[in-house]
Amino acid sequence: MHKSLSEMTLEELWELFPVILSEHKSCWGHWYEKEKQNIISLLQDKSLRISHIGSTAINNIMAKPIVDILVEIPPNASMTDIKEKLTNSGYLCMSEGENRKSFNKGYTDKGFAKKVFHLHLRYYGDNDELYFRDYMNKYPALAKEYEKLKISLCRKYQHNRDAYTQAKTAFISKYTRLAKADYHFSAQFNRIQ
Repeated sequence: MHKSLSEMTLEELWELFPVILSEHKSCWGHWYEKEKQNIISLLQDKSLRISHIGSTAINNIMAKPIVDILVEIPPNASMTDIKEKLTNSGYLCMSEGENRKSFNKGYTDKGFAKKVFHLHLRYYGDNDELYFRDYMNKYPALAKEYEKLKISLCRKYQHNRDAYTQAKTAFISKYTRLAKADYHFSAQFNRIQ
């Protein structure tokens, strides 16, 4: 008997959806742009801030072939209403808290579809991923260090996505802090000139 995704245990899901790294592909940027337009059309809200985040947005490093999208909404927007629109259009809500919701699209009961997306719904300003992305793109040697870490963790945690993600946290946190400090210094320096 064939199980649906909702009937599978976490271990069965990790087996069906292993951590896989791929060489960087230019099509990821195109996938993001097309999905961004779909989200804009679906949500019909000009105040959204939509950004390509995650490793597919970092130049020239290996990444899981999953395009991460950050959707920031204004403080007065209803996450519940947006969740309903997203789930009615094919996104699955994977986790939710009071101020954050995560969705995916492209997970099937037979494994990954050709195009896979993770959508992170947040309120304005909850966007540390942008600092990390920009810092990695500014410093390619650091991005390659991140890639090496990901490769080693992929081998160790291929069937445990939570452990894979957790093991990257210290690196991401360190360079997000440095990116924020660099950004704030640059902004102050530019105001002085």
